[in-house]
Amino acid sequence: MEFQPLVKLEEVKTQTMEEDEEVTFKMRAKLFRWESDTWEKEVKMWKERGTGDMKFLRHKTTGKVRMLMRREKTMKICANFYVSSDIELKENAGSDRSWVWQCSDFSEEEVAVSVLAIRFANTENAQKFKEAFDEGKAANAKAGSGTAGDGKADEAPAAAEKDEKKKDASPEKASPEKADKAADGVADALASATIAEKSPQEEPKEKGGDEGKA
Repeated sequence: MEFQPLVKLEEVKTQTMEEDEEVTFKMRAKLFRWESDTWEKEVKMWKERGTGDMKFLRHKTTGKVRMLMRREKTMKICANFYVSSDIELKENAGSDRSWVWQCSDFSEEEVAVSVLAIRFANTENAQKFKEAFDEGKAANAKAGSGTAGDGKADEAPAAAEKDEKKKDASPEKASPEKADKAADGVADALASATIAEKSPQEEPKEKGGDEGKA
Protein backbone atom coordinates (compact mmCIF):
# COMPACT_ATOMS: atom_id res chain seq x y z
CA MET A 1 0.00 0.00 0.00
CA GLU A 2 1.44 3.37 -1.02
CA PHE A 3 0.90 6.46 1.10
CA GLN A 4 0.82 9.93 -0.43
CA PRO A 5 2.09 12.91 1.55
CA LEU A 6 -0.58 15.26 2.87
CA VAL A 7 1.45 18.31 1.89
CA LYS A 8 3.70 18.52 -1.13
CA LEU A 9 6.60 20.90 -0.73
CA GLU A 10 8.01 22.62 -3.78
CA GLU A 11 11.75 22.62 -4.34
CA VAL A 12 13.31 25.95 -3.44
CA LYS A 13 16.50 27.00 -5.15
CA THR A 14 18.97 28.81 -2.92
CA GLN A 15 21.35 31.31 -4.43
CA THR A 16 24.89 31.45 -3.08
CA MET A 17 25.64 34.79 -4.77
CA GLU A 18 28.48 33.03 -6.58
CA GLU A 19 26.52 32.37 -9.77
CA ASP A 20 28.17 35.29 -11.61
CA GLU A 21 31.68 34.31 -10.59
CA GLU A 22 34.19 31.66 -11.59
CA VAL A 23 36.53 29.81 -9.25
CA THR A 24 40.17 30.53 -10.09
CA PHE A 25 41.68 28.73 -7.09
CA LYS A 26 40.40 26.41 -4.36
CA MET A 27 42.18 24.68 -1.49
CA ARG A 28 41.35 23.29 1.95
CA ALA A 29 42.75 25.28 4.85
CA LYS A 30 42.16 26.43 8.40
CA LEU A 31 41.39 30.09 9.14
CA PHE A 32 42.07 32.11 12.30
CA ARG A 33 41.22 35.66 13.42
CA TRP A 34 43.05 37.84 15.93
CA GLU A 35 40.37 39.05 18.35
CA SER A 36 39.43 39.64 21.97
CA ASP A 37 39.06 36.76 24.38
CA THR A 38 35.47 35.74 25.10
CA TRP A 39 35.78 36.44 28.84
CA GLU A 40 38.62 38.95 29.05
CA LYS A 41 37.93 41.54 26.35
CA GLU A 42 41.22 43.35 26.92
CA VAL A 43 43.15 40.17 26.08
CA LYS A 44 43.60 39.33 22.40
CA MET A 45 44.37 35.92 20.95
CA TRP A 46 44.07 33.81 17.82
CA LYS A 47 40.65 32.23 17.52
CA GLU A 48 39.82 29.53 15.03
CA ARG A 49 37.28 30.71 12.45
CA GLY A 50 36.82 27.38 10.75
CA THR A 51 38.16 24.76 8.37
CA GLY A 52 37.03 24.30 4.81
CA ASP A 53 37.69 25.19 1.17
CA MET A 54 38.96 28.72 0.59
CA LYS A 55 38.30 30.01 -2.91
CA PHE A 56 39.33 32.90 -5.09
CA LEU A 57 36.33 33.99 -7.15
CA ARG A 58 36.55 36.25 -10.22
CA HIS A 59 33.44 38.11 -11.34
CA LYS A 60 32.61 37.30 -14.95
CA THR A 61 31.69 40.90 -15.78
CA THR A 62 33.85 43.17 -13.63
CA GLY A 63 36.87 40.89 -13.33
CA LYS A 64 37.09 41.63 -9.61
CA VAL A 65 38.60 38.90 -7.43
CA ARG A 66 37.58 38.14 -3.88
CA MET A 67 38.49 35.48 -1.37
CA LEU A 68 35.60 33.48 0.02
CA MET A 69 35.84 30.74 2.62
CA ARG A 70 33.02 28.70 4.13
CA ARG A 71 33.19 26.34 7.08
CA GLU A 72 32.79 22.75 6.02
CA LYS A 73 29.50 21.04 6.95
CA THR A 74 27.71 24.26 8.00
CA MET A 75 28.87 26.22 4.91
CA LYS A 76 28.80 29.41 6.99
CA ILE A 77 31.02 32.17 5.62
CA CYS A 78 34.15 32.85 7.68
CA ALA A 79 36.07 35.08 5.23
CA ASN A 80 34.84 37.33 2.42
CA PHE A 81 36.89 40.23 1.07
CA TYR A 82 38.33 41.72 -2.09
CA VAL A 83 41.99 40.85 -2.66
CA SER A 84 43.02 44.52 -2.72
CA SER A 85 46.47 45.70 -3.72
CA ASP A 86 47.29 47.07 -0.25
CA ILE A 87 47.00 43.68 1.48
CA GLU A 88 50.40 42.28 2.38
CA LEU A 89 50.84 38.61 3.25
CA LYS A 90 53.27 38.03 6.09
CA GLU A 91 54.82 34.71 7.01
CA ASN A 92 53.67 33.44 10.36
CA ALA A 93 56.57 33.31 12.80
CA GLY A 94 58.20 29.90 12.76
CA SER A 95 55.98 28.45 10.03
CA ASP A 96 56.36 27.96 6.28
CA ARG A 97 52.75 26.92 5.73
CA SER A 98 50.89 29.83 7.30
CA TRP A 99 50.19 33.44 6.26
CA VAL A 100 48.94 36.47 8.18
CA TRP A 101 47.35 39.63 6.77
CA GLN A 102 45.05 42.58 7.48
CA CYS A 103 41.94 43.26 5.39
CA SER A 104 38.44 44.77 5.36
CA ASP A 105 36.39 41.63 5.84
CA PHE A 106 32.66 41.29 5.13
CA SER A 107 32.05 37.76 6.43
CA GLU A 108 29.60 38.93 9.10
CA GLU A 109 27.60 41.26 6.81
CA GLU A 110 29.40 44.40 7.94
CA VAL A 111 32.79 45.72 6.96
CA ALA A 112 35.35 45.21 9.72
CA VAL A 113 39.11 45.62 9.71
CA SER A 114 40.36 42.16 10.63
CA VAL A 115 43.67 40.41 11.08
CA LEU A 116 43.37 36.93 9.62
CA ALA A 117 45.70 33.98 9.37
CA ILE A 118 45.46 30.87 7.24
CA ARG A 119 47.25 27.55 7.62
CA PHE A 120 47.68 24.82 5.03
CA ALA A 121 48.63 21.16 5.22
CA ASN A 122 52.10 21.74 3.77
CA THR A 123 54.54 24.33 2.42
CA GLU A 124 53.69 23.64 -1.22
CA ASN A 125 50.02 24.46 -0.68
CA ALA A 126 50.94 27.64 1.19
CA GLN A 127 53.08 28.81 -1.72
CA LYS A 128 50.33 28.05 -4.23
CA PHE A 129 47.97 30.15 -2.14
CA LYS A 130 50.38 33.09 -2.16
CA GLU A 131 50.78 32.88 -5.93
CA ALA A 132 47.01 32.87 -6.42
CA PHE A 133 46.66 35.72 -3.90
CA ASP A 134 49.18 37.86 -5.80
CA GLU A 135 47.41 37.09 -9.08
CA GLY A 136 44.16 38.26 -7.51
CA LYS A 137 45.78 41.51 -6.38
CA ALA A 138 47.09 42.14 -9.89
CA ALA A 139 43.69 41.39 -11.42
CA ASN A 140 41.92 43.79 -9.04
CA ALA A 141 44.45 46.52 -9.69
CA LYS A 142 43.78 46.10 -13.41
CA ALA A 143 40.01 46.10 -12.84
CA GLY A 144 40.24 49.24 -10.73
CA SER A 145 39.22 47.62 -7.46
CA GLY A 146 42.53 47.48 -5.64
CA THR A 147 41.66 49.84 -2.81
CA ALA A 148 41.19 49.20 0.88
CA GLY A 149 37.58 50.28 0.72
CA ASP A 150 36.50 47.28 -1.35
CA GLY A 151 35.73 45.09 1.65
CA LYS A 152 32.18 44.14 0.74
CA ALA A 153 32.69 42.18 -2.43
CA ASP A 154 29.58 40.91 -4.21
CA GLU A 155 28.62 38.30 -1.62
CA ALA A 156 25.19 39.77 -0.87
CA PRO A 157 24.39 43.03 -2.69
CA ALA A 158 21.11 43.53 -0.85
CA ALA A 159 22.74 43.02 2.54
CA ALA A 160 25.61 45.29 1.53
CA GLU A 161 23.23 48.04 0.51
CA LYS A 162 21.34 47.69 3.78
CA ASP A 163 24.60 47.86 5.69
CA GLU A 164 25.58 51.08 3.89
CA LYS A 165 22.35 52.73 5.03
CA LYS A 166 23.06 51.72 8.62
CA LYS A 167 26.57 53.16 8.40
CA ASP A 168 25.29 56.45 6.96
CA ALA A 169 22.95 56.83 9.94
CA SER A 170 25.64 55.99 12.47
CA PRO A 171 27.33 58.91 14.32
CA GLU A 172 30.51 56.83 14.56
CA LYS A 173 31.02 56.62 10.81
CA ALA A 174 33.55 59.43 10.51
CA SER A 175 35.28 59.15 13.87
CA PRO A 176 39.06 59.64 13.36
CA GLU A 177 39.78 58.59 16.95
CA LYS A 178 38.07 55.24 16.40
CA ALA A 179 39.90 54.72 13.12
CA ASP A 180 43.27 55.47 14.76
CA LYS A 181 42.58 53.01 17.59
CA ALA A 182 41.61 50.32 15.08
CA ALA A 183 44.81 50.91 13.10
CA ASP A 184 46.92 50.71 16.26
CA GLY A 185 45.24 47.47 17.27
CA VAL A 186 45.89 45.96 13.86
CA ALA A 187 49.56 46.97 14.00
CA ASP A 188 49.96 45.37 17.44
CA ALA A 189 48.26 42.20 16.27
CA LEU A 190 50.47 41.86 13.21
CA ALA A 191 53.56 42.41 15.32
CA SER A 192 52.63 39.53 17.62
CA ALA A 193 51.02 37.24 15.06
CA THR A 194 52.11 33.74 15.95
CA ILE A 195 50.04 30.60 15.53
CA ALA A 196 50.82 27.39 17.38
CA GLU A 197 51.88 24.71 14.93
CA LYS A 198 50.53 21.19 14.57
CA SER A 199 51.86 18.40 12.44
CA PRO A 200 50.23 17.83 9.02
CA GLN A 201 48.92 14.51 10.27
CA GLU A 202 46.85 16.32 12.90
CA GLU A 203 45.26 18.72 10.41
CA PRO A 204 42.11 16.70 9.51
CA LYS A 205 41.12 16.32 13.16
CA GLU A 206 39.01 19.39 13.84
CA LYS A 207 37.22 20.49 16.97
CA GLY A 208 33.60 21.44 16.75
CA GLY A 209 32.93 25.17 16.78
CA ASP A 210 35.18 28.12 16.00
CA GLU A 211 36.14 29.32 19.45
CA GLY A 212 39.27 27.18 19.86
CA LYS A 213 42.67 28.73 20.21
CA ALA A 214 45.16 28.20 17.41
